[in-house]
Amino acid sequence: MNEEREETRRADDREETRGADERSPLDVATLQARLARFAVARDWQPFHTPKNLAAALSVEASELVEIFQWLTPEQSARVMEAPDSAHRVEDEVADVLAYLLQLCEVLGIDALAALSAKIDRNERRFPARGEGAG
Repeated sequence: MNEEREETRRADDREETRGADERSPLDVATLQARLARFAVARDWQPFHTPKNLAAALSVEASELVEIFQWLTPEQSARVMEAPDSAHRVEDEVADVLAYLLQLCEVLGIDALAALSAKIDRNERRFPARGEGAG
């Protein structure tokens, strides 16, 4: 996993040196395509099974939790104020999102449609005060 992270960081560094006009637009499909190209270029796609991607997603989410583990609620609310901790949080959020997008791609899930449908179900299940029976 450390080798994969180092490769990702080197790719990030190269991406940051390119001009904004050379980058693709930031949308889910474009990011999924970039992630797929990244994996194919390194022959990693055989390892990107749903099981492995779900496990990697869990590991990365745990690494995000680890940043906040022993912070007070007040400290956690200020975590983005310090550049070092902000960078760590952003990196782990990016890792979580990368694995989630790859998992959705492998399983054929439209992440935005799935989220929208889930919000719809939650709005029916947990109506705001004054909107439903109760």
